[in-house]
Amino acid sequence: MKKILVTGCNGQLGRAIQREYGDSVEFILTDVLKLPGAEKLDITNIDEVVAFVREKRPEVIINCAAATNVDGCEKDIDFAYRVNAIGPRNLSIAGTEVGAKLIHVSTDYVFPGNDPRPLTEFDRPDPISAYGRTKYEGEKFVQSFAKNWFILRTAWLYGDGKNFVRTMLSLSESHEELSVVDDQIGSPTSASELARMIRFLEPTENYGLFHATCEGSTSWADFAEEIFSLKGKATRVKHVSSKQYKEMNPASADRPAYSILENYMIRLTSDFRMKEWHTAIEEYLKTEP
Repeated sequence: MKKILVTGCNGQLGRAIQREYGDSVEFILTDVLKLPGAEKLDITNIDEVVAFVREKRPEVIINCAAATNVDGCEKDIDFAYRVNAIGPRNLSIAGTEVGAKLIHVSTDYVFPGNDPRPLTEFDRPDPISAYGRTKYEGEKFVQSFAKNWFILRTAWLYGDGKNFVRTMLSLSESHEELSVVDDQIGSPTSASELARMIRFLEPTENYGLFHATCEGSTSWADFAEEIFSLKGKATRVKHVSSKQYKEMNPASADRPAYSILENYMIRLTSDFRMKEWHTAIEEYLKTEP
């Protein structure tokens, strides 16, 4: 049975991958903390990573571990670089030694978000935040040190864990109105859909960089309205600009204004398609309380 090492196994994507594969593979589940069902692995420690991978000898490594708190990355950039850049480097080095494929997850934040058109894998990154910069450096390390690699850039991810959808639903229980940014445009993406694309690519030799988001686009404010509509919530959404939000939350980091990723490479090289975002959120909310 194929052995797949999953880092960050308790995050939204890590959990979705376990559901997607089920019992068809042997999982080696790891997290930065020793939790039930997971082994402890600090991906920022090269010696620990190499020793662990040598012992386990996985055929595939799926890196779901990341420092994703955008504002937190601005406050502790050293931590962000260790997790988002050094971690992928370490996994790439260890994976290459044992001949494992590496699947690394990146982000739309590698782009500045100032180009009002969907961006492909051939467009040049130019991140504007610490989170985006550290994730971009992680991409470059993977390309430098891994032999057989896939990088999947995704955006606005939600799944089984803390995310925008659950935050909005939680706040709706105690608020009649919520202020949500309406001038940041993106593609809400289901972790289940991203896991489905990972499973599709993993057994192939179609290596390289892929954009991986649900089809279509919306604003955060319109996304919130869709969530409330589907769940029958009466909470109103007050549309505010990024500037207004920044005035209300001065410590918040800059976000890309327009971060639509076109899934160009997967379209060029296969028949695989991710679901449209309306369809994906409707399916997700059917399982939410």
